[in-house]
Amino acid sequence: MAQEMAIPDTTWQSSKKPLKLDHAEPLYIDLIRDLGAHKGEKEWNLGAGMTDNLGYDRYEFLVEYEWAPIDRLGLEIEVPLSMYSTNSKDRRPEVNRPSDRIESLKLAAQYTFLVNDRFKTSMALGGITEFELTDLDRIRNDDMLQGILFNPFVVAAKKWGSNFHSLIYTGPRLFNHFGHRGLETSYEVNTSAHYMIPNSRNFVGIEVNKELQSGHMDMVLRPQMRLVINEGLMIGIVTGIPVTKERERMSTFFRLIYEPGHRKH
Repeated sequence: MAQEMAIPDTTWQSSKKPLKLDHAEPLYIDLIRDLGAHKGEKEWNLGAGMTDNLGYDRYEFLVEYEWAPIDRLGLEIEVPLSMYSTNSKDRRPEVNRPSDRIESLKLAAQYTFLVNDRFKTSMALGGITEFELTDLDRIRNDDMLQGILFNPFVVAAKKWGSNFHSLIYTGPRLFNHFGHRGLETSYEVNTSAHYMIPNSRNFVGIEVNKELQSGHMDMVLRPQMRLVINEGLMIGIVTGIPVTKERERMSTFFRLIYEPGHRKH
């Protein structure tokens, strides 16, 4: 009787998750989801910050939910809010102070198309669509939507050795303001470098936000740190130091990050 050929068990292969590398994610302009995200990952963010401008202070708040419906694809919904208060640095604060507003309804997607273990590098393409909303004090008189902003972007991140991380996030911003001809365009280049504390998810680093528009560049340095409170709950602390912005002074920003069901691998 012929011996039966053994059939190898490949169950582990079908259930094995695709490769995902750990990269330190910037805290102010963050990613849609981790690079190389696995299906089922999800995250809630609550953000709050204050910026000292000439004549007024700006208070920003945001609620953000992001998740991965399939491996390597991240989706996001965000609602940012801005409120303003006058200060004593302007003789005509009521004229220069913007109106309070729910900034927009922000929808975004990001797909990681490269995860290279040899070079410790991940790359992704994505896009953000923002439905810009009218100032709260003008909603009764104007249409609720004042325009649409589209921001396609590319992300590249690399891990250097065991603990150092770098990342670049760049792309154009195209704003179509209803009632105006043509597009308002700008280009952003956001770079960051972080040091991850060994055997933890804590890090310290710096994020550099640069925006180019009409031949002028605004740049803000944002030293930052992330602290783990407990498994799945972290807080990010950011300080903003403007380099070229003429109307903005120091700023602060805090981000509370909650990952339901997070487990340390």
